[in-house]
Amino acid sequence: MTKSRLIGEYPVIGIRPTIDGRRGVLNVRGSLEEQTMNMAKSAAKLFKENLKYTNGEPVKVVISNTTIGRVAEAAECERQFKKEGVDITLTVTPCWCYGAETMDMNPNTIKGVWGFNGTERPGAVYLASVLATHTQKGLPAFGIYGKDVQEADDTSIPDDVKEKLLRFGRASIAVSTMKGKSYLQIGSICMGIGGSMMDPNFMEDYLGLRVESVDEVEIIRRMSEGIYDEDEFKKAMKWTKENCKEGFDKNPEKLQKTREEKDKDWEFVVKMMLIIKDLMNGNKNLPKGCEEEMVGHNAIAAGFQGQRQWTDFYPNCDFAEALLNTSFDWNGIREPYILATENDILNGIGMLFMKLLTNQAQIFSDVRTYWSTDAVKKSTGYDISGHAKEADGFLHLINSGATCLDATGVCKDENGNSVMKAWYDITKKEEKEILENTTWNYADTGYFRGGGYSSRFVTDAEMPVTMIRVNLVKGLGPVVQIAEGWTVKLPEEVTEKLWKRTDYTWPCTWFTPRITGKGAFKSAYDVMNNWGANHGATTYGHIGADLITMCSMLRIPVSMHNVDEDKIFRPSAWNSFGMDKESQDYRACENYGPLYK
Repeated sequence: MTKSRLIGEYPVIGIRPTIDGRRGVLNVRGSLEEQTMNMAKSAAKLFKENLKYTNGEPVKVVISNTTIGRVAEAAECERQFKKEGVDITLTVTPCWCYGAETMDMNPNTIKGVWGFNGTERPGAVYLASVLATHTQKGLPAFGIYGKDVQEADDTSIPDDVKEKLLRFGRASIAVSTMKGKSYLQIGSICMGIGGSMMDPNFMEDYLGLRVESVDEVEIIRRMSEGIYDEDEFKKAMKWTKENCKEGFDKNPEKLQKTREEKDKDWEFVVKMMLIIKDLMNGNKNLPKGCEEEMVGHNAIAAGFQGQRQWTDFYPNCDFAEALLNTSFDWNGIREPYILATENDILNGIGMLFMKLLTNQAQIFSDVRTYWSTDAVKKSTGYDISGHAKEADGFLHLINSGATCLDATGVCKDENGNSVMKAWYDITKKEEKEILENTTWNYADTGYFRGGGYSSRFVTDAEMPVTMIRVNLVKGLGPVVQIAEGWTVKLPEEVTEKLWKRTDYTWPCTWFTPRITGKGAFKSAYDVMNNWGANHGATTYGHIGADLITMCSMLRIPVSMHNVDEDKIFRPSAWNSFGMDKESQDYRACENYGPLYK
């Protein structure tokens, strides 16, 4: 586990055990104290054992010092939680309580309520009552209630309740971790791409992020004036020479650079990576006199413009983008960064959402080509099968820059299945295998006149993945698209033929969505045809349900998804906005507005 490289504490979950306040002859409250506090302890244990911050540490959970039966105890709990830095509250109860007196009234916390399904006391009645009060007061809360009746002394958590608790926990930790951090754009708009046009209102009002901007010339200034850690540079160059295999140069021989020029470009791109890292989070080891540069921009994510002003003259940023987004570098296995190529801010935010939910490295890609069953057959003679056959094809995800090397798919789980792991679960052996399956090919100087090195590999495995895109719509605001599916493993000769139809020196991932037979998910073609931009962010695993929950917390509607309806978990207030779940989402997000406005 590592120390956070960001300024600010990680979010804390506070558990609020509420209770029937009646004492009297029957001492109703006294009879419920143990059961109520046991619910709080069970929830805290579940969170601490299953949820981790991005630095690999278990989440911090605090429980109210006492059960909460009346407003004075609610106020005392609020005072305790304020000292503890609580951003997220889960209210738990097995019984009836006085709703408005015991509820979390803090407008700045993310709220969930778990009502115990038991017959002895009406926990479900309190849950329904307090959720109605939350809705009436404009304080949306997530309601959690198990399907099966439990015995009063049962301290276990049913699987359906666990699923909702953990989904609430993951999403709320992700949302709260962003708050108060920065997005750093290095440069600005790239080749007229809408996603790289910064909208500070979106970043501030919806995500709680501040926007920091520096010109790309700052990298040249720091190189020219030696504003980087020379010892780390030497270490980085040694590691790069030993581990980053140089691949073929696709350029015509007469246009290829000399060995001396290429070696200088290696030094250049390594320095770029050091400096971008320092710009994001600072570096106390910079030379004396560089105290201002030491502090960085407290960036939880960043983007680099690159094209074309930079790449027409200097080596591109592909090395820095790919390796920063990867789960290791010359300093060993470490938490991946988020660095969006072409400063596509909206794709960078998509990458950030999924990194915060999974603690995994992320894939940045062009959503470049739809290959139908017939087109593959015509081009290669190959009949596709499996998930790709079901979707009548697949999409080619490929981009020169920010795909993490983890996407090679060489890591395996205990059953031998290819996976992408949370960074703290990767082994040194797997790091070595990832590097062995990657080459660094000299840039196509038709695209990048200044040269540079791009990572090259193919995702040679079938893995469950989720692809998303954040889009901005004038008059509506942000929306999110989600497509769960799988990477596609093709025979090597088929991959070669299809890959060579585009840039053969860039990382290559074949992706097919899970189809539903309707709308945007009738086929892989329909997913491509409905995708909202030229880029997509992809993560390992089917996490669409977590993303839907997270988006509801941020008040961002989901415009397209293929998540099963019974997995959709939004605040209970959404049920008051109509019968169709997606219409509910749009109306509720509009009604409540951005989280931080």
